[in-house]
Amino acid sequence: MSVHSTTVDGITMRWEEEGVAGADGQVPVVFVHGIPTSPRLWRHVLPLVRGRRLAWEMVGYGESIPEGAARDLSLARQADYLMAWLRAVGAWPAVLVGHDLGGGVAQIVAVREFTACAGLVLVDSVSYDSWPILPVKALRAAGALTRRLPGSMFRRAVLGPLMALGHDDRERARESLGAHWQPYRHHGGAAAFLRQARALHATDTLAVAPYLGQVNVPARVLWGSADPFQRLRYGQRLARDLDAPLVTLEGARHFVPEDRPEAVAAAVEEVAAEAGPAR
Repeated sequence: MSVHSTTVDGITMRWEEEGVAGADGQVPVVFVHGIPTSPRLWRHVLPLVRGRRLAWEMVGYGESIPEGAARDLSLARQADYLMAWLRAVGAWPAVLVGHDLGGGVAQIVAVREFTACAGLVLVDSVSYDSWPILPVKALRAAGALTRRLPGSMFRRAVLGPLMALGHDDRERARESLGAHWQPYRHHGGAAAFLRQARALHATDTLAVAPYLGQVNVPARVLWGSADPFQRLRYGQRLARDLDAPLVTLEGARHFVPEDRPEAVAAAVEEVAAEAGPAR
């Protein structure tokens, strides 16, 4: 997997990519992560999917944390950043695959600009009023106390428990913590997380919720039955509104792309095939 960056509208945007454009005749597949992750969330999924695969890094997340220091990190704005980047890298239209916050961004793009989205896969996605989750609200409310947490304490008391609770595979949870801690370690730790958390508002997904039924593309909704952060009832509601199949993964928790990559890849392959050839 190769790492790329380019400047779009004055913002340095970063992504990871595999595959060759147009090699299989299908539209590219773009993966969007959530919080507190980065494109590394998809490291076990991308090798299982064919064609051109791009894992975009949201502005202000991962190694792009410095780019978000003075920018709007709301999901509505992230959708704008994503659409500008899709055009810049020649990935318009694309099958959009979103987890957690990334699923909210994908919903907004699919509603706002139907020509950008050739297919949609939502994995344990934020939606409607399902977010921010209570731990994020608590850390946001703590404000200055959260910002002053030493890096080691932030890792042990915040990221570690989130990963442990969100995985059903303990070994994968440890691996995941190692992968997702590194950007925070290098770019501000708890202060960077607080900046991300303060930008999260359910109004962004509530604004597009009435229009989800108008998203007329192949779609799948995948959900961990034991997800403690995004409850299954929200996945059921999304599947109804999108008129899409719901794939419930028994015993899986929140970080499905890491614990159950084969299931995610299978859904992506199905939607990509239904989306048809690149235009």
